[in-house]
Amino acid sequence: MDKIITLITTEATPTAPALVLRPWQSSDAPGLVEPARDADLRRWTSMAVDDAAGAADWVREQQRGWAAGTRFAFAVLEPEEPGGAARMVGHAVLNGVAPGASSAEVGYWTAAHARGRGVAPRALRALTDWAFATFAGDGLTLLKLLHQEDNTASCSVARKAGYELDSVLPAAPPAYPRDGHVHVRAYGA
Repeated sequence: MDKIITLITTEATPTAPALVLRPWQSSDAPGLVEPARDADLRRWTSMAVDDAAGAADWVREQQRGWAAGTRFAFAVLEPEEPGGAARMVGHAVLNGVAPGASSAEVGYWTAAHARGRGVAPRALRALTDWAFATFAGDGLTLLKLLHQEDNTASCSVARKAGYELDSVLPAAPPAYPRDGHVHVRAYGA
């Protein structure tokens, strides 16, 4: 774990500030409650945070993934404004990393107040670059992104981040009530 860089940054664009991706911290929990109540976020993710205690539990679960070295979850932040704190705008995660394993899965979500500003594709590209730079030497050559087939916004994010549609997964109710898309990005692509 010592070789793993835990801070990822993106450049600012003409229309959006830079992003900072860093591991979730206990102090992030209070700011997680509001975004987690968003109906779209609940529709497309399995995140079930209803209150401060649930947010603290969720953050601790993300931290356990880091400790185990198999799930690397990042808070996506816009840098601090002068005199203010960084603003949480999303989440990006690399899951299923194992020595010798050739593939892992990525995921993300964007807070409602930050949607439509390119946060998700920029965060996903940064996470992808970090994942390959960090784990290609351990055998990682392919990243997969899964989402429900009717989540057209996720299809768009995947394409913008260089993930090509690879296949359709059949629904598997009750956990997966709809067909899903599998997007992939290979190392070096």
